[in-house]
Amino acid sequence: MNYITIYVVLVIVAQVITLLHMLYLRRNHSTILAWFMAILMFPFPAFIFYFVFGNRKIRQKSKKSTLILHELHQPQKAYLNPIETVLSAHAIAAKSECNKLQLYFDGVDAYTVLLNEIAHACESICISTYILRNDSTTKVILDALTKKASEGIAVRVLIDAVGSYKLYFNQSPLHALRKAGGQAVFFMPILKHPLKNYINLRNHRKIYLFDDRVVLAGGMNLEARYLGSKALKKRWIDMIFRLEGEAVFSYAEIFTADFEYASGEKRTAIKKEFKCAEHNGVQVVPSGPDMHSDALYEALLSAIHSAGHRIWIVTPYFVPDETILRALIIAKHKGVDVRLITPRISDHWISDIVRSSYMREAEENGIDVLLYQGNMLHTKAVLFDDYAVMLGSVNIDNRSLFLNYEVVSFVYTEPVIAQMDEWIKSLIAHSVSGMKKGSKQRVVLENFMRIFSPQL
Repeated sequence: MNYITIYVVLVIVAQVITLLHMLYLRRNHSTILAWFMAILMFPFPAFIFYFVFGNRKIRQKSKKSTLILHELHQPQKAYLNPIETVLSAHAIAAKSECNKLQLYFDGVDAYTVLLNEIAHACESICISTYILRNDSTTKVILDALTKKASEGIAVRVLIDAVGSYKLYFNQSPLHALRKAGGQAVFFMPILKHPLKNYINLRNHRKIYLFDDRVVLAGGMNLEARYLGSKALKKRWIDMIFRLEGEAVFSYAEIFTADFEYASGEKRTAIKKEFKCAEHNGVQVVPSGPDMHSDALYEALLSAIHSAGHRIWIVTPYFVPDETILRALIIAKHKGVDVRLITPRISDHWISDIVRSSYMREAEENGIDVLLYQGNMLHTKAVLFDDYAVMLGSVNIDNRSLFLNYEVVSFVYTEPVIAQMDEWIKSLIAHSVSGMKKGSKQRVVLENFMRIFSPQL
């Protein structure tokens, strides 16, 4: 038997093993095709990558426990909108009404409110971020956290090891915080048991929690590109919201579960009592490998199919699966105003190539594709008619919807929806409608790269 024959046999064996494993896990056809093509072109590297990166829900004894949020109060048997109906079937905690919510679209304002909350924390500060970059912005934030830790405040910082890989390999900026008694841990460390860590499943949640009473959440990471003490010419367009009220408890539970998994520390989220100064209906929905189902994905599909007059999507990365794209096209054919607002050029050129195929298909079916002309648009938000807006860390792509640890809040309150409506209109005013016609070679490349979209 010559070397070529041995090579062909090994390639076939690798493909069969991978195929059987995916069939056993009941993976969808697009995922199966993507990995099959990868193994066909790069047999052995792709085979290894599949078993390191290819699992979506963690199945092992040391896995992160399934995340279950407790009800904030006894659910009311009132009318449920299409989003709530699906989420209730998945045992997602019902919306709470006793909440105060404020939106921040400016990086300086976001920075100011973050430092203000750190300064006024009396019991605990819990930070969870995908990116913590060592720059002028985070130096001030880390100094403020170090000061609070030295005062006896419990400071816990959870950082994604892949998103913040530079800090992971050089942790000197965290030494002062740790010396002062604060904790800084990395989610799924890259060098610790890499075959067991499923480092493809990243913690993309942004939760900035203070005294278990106030939370800042949304899409902003901790670095100067997102926020800082002064305006920057090339600062990214993003948002966070400040939430005070009953729904904060859900964020506290999510952070507690994530931090416990990363640190091994046992801690119980404390449910606080709130005076109901304002009424904003908020429903917190986590998604990711620690959820037993794809509740958020189903809720989005339900909302798309049920929309009566508009679906406005703001996302930096638009790489949906076929089901979501088809649902949006059907909504458009029903007469719904479907708009996609996305950056003209994002910060990931591969995603730009892949998303173009989906955006062209959406545009060919009448969906208004609006390319934002300003700085990098990193905001994630979806408006459904006039009854709900989704805010949080989730992009409309396969990675956010099926691989990463994410969290969003659905807000069911008219003033917040109206504010988001006005802000999205300001984005539209600085956008151009329609994509440039691509060359035949470009279109072929875009459609070819679509094969690998399940991992993007």
